[in-house]
Amino acid sequence: MDIELFDYDLPEELIAQTPLQDRTASRLLVLDKKTGKLTHDTFKHILSYLKKGDCLVFNDTRVIPARLFGVKKETGAKVEVLLLKEQGNDRWETLCKPAKRVKEGTVLTFGDGLLEATCTYVGEDGRRDFMFAYDGIFYELLDRLGEMPLPPYIKEQLDDKDRYQTVYAKEKGSAAAPTAGLHFTEELLKEAKERGIEEVFITLHVGLGTFRPVSAEKIEDHAMHSEYYQMSKEAADKLNEVKKRGGRIIAVGTTSTRTLETIASKHNGTFMEESGWTTIFIYPGYSFQAIDGMITNFHLPKSTLIMLISALAGRENVLHAYEEAVKERYRFFSFGDAMLILEGEE
Repeated sequence: MDIELFDYDLPEELIAQTPLQDRTASRLLVLDKKTGKLTHDTFKHILSYLKKGDCLVFNDTRVIPARLFGVKKETGAKVEVLLLKEQGNDRWETLCKPAKRVKEGTVLTFGDGLLEATCTYVGEDGRRDFMFAYDGIFYELLDRLGEMPLPPYIKEQLDDKDRYQTVYAKEKGSAAAPTAGLHFTEELLKEAKERGIEEVFITLHVGLGTFRPVSAEKIEDHAMHSEYYQMSKEAADKLNEVKKRGGRIIAVGTTSTRTLETIASKHNGTFMEESGWTTIFIYPGYSFQAIDGMITNFHLPKSTLIMLISALAGRENVLHAYEEAVKERYRFFSFGDAMLILEGEE
């Protein structure tokens, strides 16, 4: 399948640079995945499209302030490090800039020596592995020294760090936010419960691989980076129960979708307590086993994420919806508006 099939034209001014003050004030484009019918609404009305017994599945990962600015211990040359994946025993997979300054054995210091990192592996495209040394608690130092790793298309500074976290963020470990969840407030979650809509929390730590452009001309040749996921027994039992009684499973975001499909595809459409690393790549032709619908933001042209939603709703339906969103001047990407993809009622 050719990568150009997933391209679309997006005026730069539609890329949202800052979040709205009210999380639920975002617009909502509802796409009927069966018919392609579109409905324009606002996110605060999303629950009116769901019904008692449906289940929303949230990714409770927490973004860490993963961008560190340091210097080479020997020369004082500046280096930026983005933490991607914790490998255990104070080892991290990272992206470095400028990478050519960092060879195996290079030592970087951060915060006047509060944190030290020795390069243990040199990979392609700026990838470097580091062993960190410090006194105290690593994540506390990260809170002091690190910055939020906003995507490269966001040029504005973020005044409130918490606006790049979901209100239910809990498990530390992501290099990027699961942005579909940014639209939810405590009040909206409470209202969902009152309406009899179930909620389940799972974890997938988002690495930058999810957002990296696909360089292969044929999408089948693209290799996904692995990301860590986790589902508790309680979550698995509740999801199996929802399925058994005919409730719909609505994934909040592509990260929740990938976690659910990773697990269900291994166990004939059922859910199990499980943790591990997933490289699942969902594109048209994929047969969904876990979800019935999805809440998602608008994604970059030619990205694995637009391929994923095209697998769920059909490529033509999705590109038509994006065309309509551009025409109606929706806000795009991380701080932008939302889509609900669901099969409409008969």
